[in-house]
Order: sequence, then structure tokens, then C-alpha cells
Amino acid sequence: MNQKKQKDLLLLLAAVLCAAALAVMTAVLAFGAGKGSGQTDFTPPPFDPSAVQGTPDVPDGLGWEELDAQAFQVSVCGAVILDGDTADIWLTNPAENTVWLKLRVLDAQGDTLGETGLIRPGEYVQSVTLDALPEDGDAVTLKLMAYEPETYYSEGSVSLKTTVTMGGGK
Repeated sequence: MNQKKQKDLLLLLAAVLCAAALAVMTAVLAFGAGKGSGQTDFTPPPFDPSAVQGTPDVPDGLGWEELDAQAFQVSVCGAVILDGDTADIWLTNPAENTVWLKLRVLDAQGDTLGETGLIRPGEYVQSVTLDALPEDGDAVTLKLMAYEPETYYSEGSVSLKTTVTMGGGK
């Protein structure tokens, strides 16, 4: 009977350990979700302080076109001509849109060179300032991102590949 008591005691101990492990896993899942998992709090992007109401009068030769991204319309220059640390991109959010837009300039490795703030429907931003300057002829990507107003949920994005040209004087 001594062996039976030892078996029963081991079985009871194993059951208690399993229950404790299950309680710890449940607590971690319930109270620790998102912590230490690499997630960060979302910080809404600011609105661009240089945004202007209306439709711009864009000079010829900059490749300014309206693009249909299905969920939204946007107009932007395909020619990225650097003048110092800025490039005129004439990012335009048509008044008919229901989204907020912003533009990010990326290098060939996908690193951010510069970006605009958000612009509301019916606004445009003439230039983007670059924090890191590419060389003449370098490939860049103009990534246009759309956000649902107030919630900042993504309404999609579209990317345009182009190259940088060095300008001189505006």
C-alpha cells in the first residue's frame, strides 16, 4: 500500500503542476498581450504646416499627373528635382477624396529620406524636405499613403519609382 500512496501522491503533484502551468499561461495571455512583442504605440502623423488650400499651378516638365489608386485619387510630380535639400513634388489631395494623404521619399534600400505631413482633401504641399540627400541619378520611391480621417486606419498606399535629378535654383 505504500507504493500505491506514492503513485497517488505523484499523480496529485503532477496534476497540481499542470494546473499551475495552465494558470500562468492564461495569465500571460490575458494580461501580457502586446508587451515585449515588438509592438509600439501608434503616433498619428502630424498635418503638414505648409499645406495650402486649392489646386496648384504646377510648372511644366515636372511630370505632374493625377493617379487613380482606386480607393483615392492623388496628383504628384514624377520628376524629383533636388534644389538643396528640397524637391518640388506638388502633392495634391483632390477635394473629392475622403482620405488624408502623405508622401514618403524612400531610397533604394527602403530607408526614409524625407516625408510630408498629412494633407486634407482640397489641399496640396509644394515641396518635401529630405533629411538624407541622394546623389544625382539615384533611384527613389515616392510612397503615397492614405488614412481614414480621425481613425488613421490605412486606406491603402501606392508607390512610384523614379530617379533624382539635381536642380539649381527655383
